[in-house]
Amino acid sequence: MIRPPARGAFVEPDGVRFRVYSGCAERVDLCLHAPDGPEQSRVRLEPLGDGDWEAFLPGIGPGQRYGFRVHGPWDPSKGLRCNPAKFLLDPYARRLAGGFHWSAAVFDYTLELAEQRWRQDERDSAPVVPHGVVTAPPTRAPHRSELRAWTECVVYETNVRGFTMRHPGLGEEDRGRLKGLSNGAILDYLKALGVNTVELMPAHAWIDERHLAERGLRNAWGYNTIGFFAVEPRLAGPAPENEFRAMVEALHEAGFEVLLDVVYNHTGEGDALGPTVNFRGLDNAAYYRLDPDEPGTYINASGTGNTLDADSPVVRDLVMDSLRYWHGVMGVDGFRFDIAPVLGLGAGGFETDHPLLEAIATDPDLGDARRVAEPWGPVNYDLGRFPPPWKEWNDRFRDTARRFWNGEPGRLAELARRIHGSADLFDANGRGPGASVHFVTAHDGFTLADLVSYAKRHNEANGEGNRDGHRHNHSVNHGVEGPTDRRSVLALRRRHRMNLLATVFFSQGVPMLLAGDEIGNSQGGNNNAYAQDNETGWVDWSGLEDDPAFLEEVRTLIRLRREHPLLRQPHYLHGHWAEGTDDRDIDWYHPEGRPMAGADWEQGMAVLKLLTGPAGAEDYGDSAHRLAVVINGHNGEVAFRLPEGRDWARLYGTDGAAPGAVESPFRASAWSVTLLAGA
Repeated sequence: MIRPPARGAFVEPDGVRFRVYSGCAERVDLCLHAPDGPEQSRVRLEPLGDGDWEAFLPGIGPGQRYGFRVHGPWDPSKGLRCNPAKFLLDPYARRLAGGFHWSAAVFDYTLELAEQRWRQDERDSAPVVPHGVVTAPPTRAPHRSELRAWTECVVYETNVRGFTMRHPGLGEEDRGRLKGLSNGAILDYLKALGVNTVELMPAHAWIDERHLAERGLRNAWGYNTIGFFAVEPRLAGPAPENEFRAMVEALHEAGFEVLLDVVYNHTGEGDALGPTVNFRGLDNAAYYRLDPDEPGTYINASGTGNTLDADSPVVRDLVMDSLRYWHGVMGVDGFRFDIAPVLGLGAGGFETDHPLLEAIATDPDLGDARRVAEPWGPVNYDLGRFPPPWKEWNDRFRDTARRFWNGEPGRLAELARRIHGSADLFDANGRGPGASVHFVTAHDGFTLADLVSYAKRHNEANGEGNRDGHRHNHSVNHGVEGPTDRRSVLALRRRHRMNLLATVFFSQGVPMLLAGDEIGNSQGGNNNAYAQDNETGWVDWSGLEDDPAFLEEVRTLIRLRREHPLLRQPHYLHGHWAEGTDDRDIDWYHPEGRPMAGADWEQGMAVLKLLTGPAGAEDYGDSAHRLAVVINGHNGEVAFRLPEGRDWARLYGTDGAAPGAVESPFRASAWSVTLLAGA
């Protein structure tokens, strides 16, 4: 049994108990609403001390719509935002009813520009904001299976709507919904691809930003949360939490682990001029990090207008209760934490021993949960600083691989460090290669096809003058910006994509593949498609027919990684002698056959990495005890003298050459990655 949450709506045999936090309130009202929206009654909550308020209501149960109104001080200049005219969504609500509508009533203020003063807005917001819905707890624990070793995972990052909206095997009732991911067509596709860990972009309830609504756009990604316990209604039917659990169970039964992207760094209420949905009106200063010198101003470490305050006990309760709920009740196997440094942000900056970080790492109810940090944000960059058992997205791998395969000189040594598993970043604090989740593309940025087809971003459809999104993408167009019929350009782009993916799957650590990259999905050069809940942001499945051979090659890369344990070591290799062999566990060779030296790393664009496992080790089964990854970043063929004393065979090459025996010197094609096995 997971420990019960600190707050929320608790169904009991003869009624429902409600508890909410507001340390600044003078009075808190519970508002009960009819299924079609109008208010039925109000009940005054009783103070419990320490900021909690509670009421038990007999005779009601699951399905009841509710929310709160807080009476207390309202002085925005001092960070006080209690306004009883505003209907407040329970932060712990398990289900939402009604939607959020941009209206003057969602603001707790009116701004008198002529007088430069704030006035309290008295319009009722209940008709234009979401309501909480009481839900019964599930009758059984979620389906669980034993987790595989982390370095055995192949992560597939996807967006529920974007992944399912255009899939040819889904009916209209499944598209854009969680149940679409449960569909046999999707499960069969993922199993055939070879991935085993599905990382879902946010599914917590969110709202669309005002500037998007004004342009007729919608938030397609979900990084604008207002409810950390509720499933986003647009992803499901009338019982979203049940549909989410069913989806997780279907993925588990098919052999997949499920990670959920969570956004505990900010909320959808934005800066001081944003709407009041829940947190701001309940206790602005308890939930948000405010400027101590100007408490009417928010610290903006998230880049979205506000930052949740990790130093606040009520925020720590919220985060921990939410994590326990999604892991212990909803069944997810772990989490990817968006802008994770905020979780360790104290008054003096990022703290590796911050109480919230330690709580997430050590909580017994999360003992077997995966914890993956995005270790950067607009203010903090903390790659490599998270303590065990945290894993981290590795953007150094992404940028290094891109720059090397773009032909930038002087990148070979850095590339070697990344494909070795980034020991320079993670080894010192006792973590292994599994601490590095490495990738070349993710939701935020170009797709793989666009990365090799566009030199510049093309985000005009977002309505921000093409100023949003990353400016420096390390992308190339190979002579033509965007689509082309030129066969030579298309062939070079295809090789470039395969080189990048081979670098991902032949590297130590945990590889991540962006959904759609295996079939050439394009966003038309948009590298910030968060606002494109349309065909631009939805995966285009026509690549299944346009270039089926590319998908087969990606499957081959994943299969080779699965078949050869040397490609997924649980510990760092440091050049020690492999037991029972004449080779070190890892060696780096110049094309001439000699060990790489300092000048070779600075000037070269080609290298052979030799991996050797212990002779006769049962863990290796029928796989090769010696593998060589041959990398040629030259625009021309390079001859490699292969390590002597064994016969070599090609397992795979991005140049399309067939598997089979090879001889020394091995002639590596221009711009290629080759995997060799030595007997």
